[in-house]
Amino acid sequence: MKVFIPMLCLLAGLVSCKEEVSQQPQASAYPLLTLKTENRTLSTTYSTVLEGKQYVEIRPQVSGFITDVLVNEGAQVRKGETLFIIDTIPYAAAYEQAKAAVATAEAQEATSRLTLEGQEELYSENVISDFELQTSRNSYLSAKAALAQATAQEISAANNLSFAKVSSPVTGVAGMTSIRVGTLVSSSMAEPLITVTDNSSMYAYFSLTEKEALRLIRQYGSIEKTIASYPPVSLILSDGSTYEIKGKIDAISGIVENSVIRVRAIFDNPDGLLINGSSATISIPYTRENCIVIPQEATFEIQDKIFAYKVVDGKATSAMIEVFGINNGREYIVESGLSEGDVIVATGAGLMREGTLVVAADAAAEDTAAAGDAAADEGEKEGE
Repeated sequence: MKVFIPMLCLLAGLVSCKEEVSQQPQASAYPLLTLKTENRTLSTTYSTVLEGKQYVEIRPQVSGFITDVLVNEGAQVRKGETLFIIDTIPYAAAYEQAKAAVATAEAQEATSRLTLEGQEELYSENVISDFELQTSRNSYLSAKAALAQATAQEISAANNLSFAKVSSPVTGVAGMTSIRVGTLVSSSMAEPLITVTDNSSMYAYFSLTEKEALRLIRQYGSIEKTIASYPPVSLILSDGSTYEIKGKIDAISGIVENSVIRVRAIFDNPDGLLINGSSATISIPYTRENCIVIPQEATFEIQDKIFAYKVVDGKATSAMIEVFGINNGREYIVESGLSEGDVIVATGAGLMREGTLVVAADAAAEDTAAAGDAAADEGEKEGE
């Protein structure tokens, strides 16, 4: 019996060692990523509605019946070209009356001036009194005022006569109109006679959130520098095609409206492909060179802060990071918190805990394969 006691102690020791080994924490296998600098071009898109460089509603400034329609709907019109003619007869008559009134006022003013000159000579010879001289002066001043009033009425009548011919204030493309010969029009009409759009260049307006705008202005120092920093932008048309001519950001509003700030891009439109009122999408590229790029699935968020797990001495260690405000939905450009050469957990960060022992998934697979080969070799030896 004494012979078996050392053997039993040895077996007990082996069992105890195996239990201690089994109680040690096991490293989990995760895909790991060693960070290096890369170049990335990201883009962000905004919905927009195109507007002509000039969009003018042509409205009558006088009332009357339309006697002639000289514009063709959809045609190119020139600045100053007559589009409609309103009955000119009453306005021509009023103009002639105003001219006659001016002639009468001029004659009265001349007569009053001569009378005043004669009265001043008589006064200098003590022939008339101060009262008579002052009366002549007042009559002359009244005549001058009457002439000025008649002249103003003549100018107004001339303007009304010219307004009877409705002209285009800009060069552009005429819109559609329901106005026909015989239509009664007035300056109080709700609808314009026609619209004229200058489509040689097109404006595309879109909105930035107040937060986005503040970030850009803070980054570049002013609205003017922010505008200058924008790269050429692309326009994606409603059919999905990209407009071949690049545009540029040329204006940022200095006013916040409904928590957004309006931004304007301008595009040349030499072939007239862009149409006023059509919908499109602005695409703005952002190129970053020598930056750290990580998958979004390698991060997790806590109270609007973004974290990633770095692998330090084989353990997962959380690191708060700051990312570029624009992303493509798959990756983040890291502004701070990680450096080139750091090793991070590439996927599954949201399910990990601080201090988790980590081993690379491919290394774990190699160890498993090696263990399987060793077991197979051992089996073959036992079979022999």
